[in-house]
Amino acid sequence: MRSIMFLLTGLVVIGLAFWAYRENYRTQEVAREIRTLQLEIAETRGALAILNAEWAYLNRPDRLRNLAELNFDSLGLLPMNGGHFVQVDQVAWPAPVSVFAQIENPVEVRGILDDAQGVSE
Repeated sequence: MRSIMFLLTGLVVIGLAFWAYRENYRTQEVAREIRTLQLEIAETRGALAILNAEWAYLNRPDRLRNLAELNFDSLGLLPMNGGHFVQVDQVAWPAPVSVFAQIENPVEVRGILDDAQGVSE
């Protein structure tokens, strides 16, 4: 009986050692993937910072004004000034449309509960 217990205990120890060995290598693999992803994120953030700087450079008001003047014949863009803006209360908003105004032939509907409670007209 003792030999069976020693054998089972040995098998359990070997199984646990094998499991720990595999988990160790899985952990190292995941750690490598995390480092790779962090480097990729850093590179992407750097590229995004460069793109934001380029976008800010290309959207300079003086540059856009010059482009609008150069391409006035084809685009017809006018310089923006204060006369292009109005107050909110000067905007002609469309009249609200009522859903109920669009119903032409209404149908009276009575529910099951009305019949059960004895509601009558």
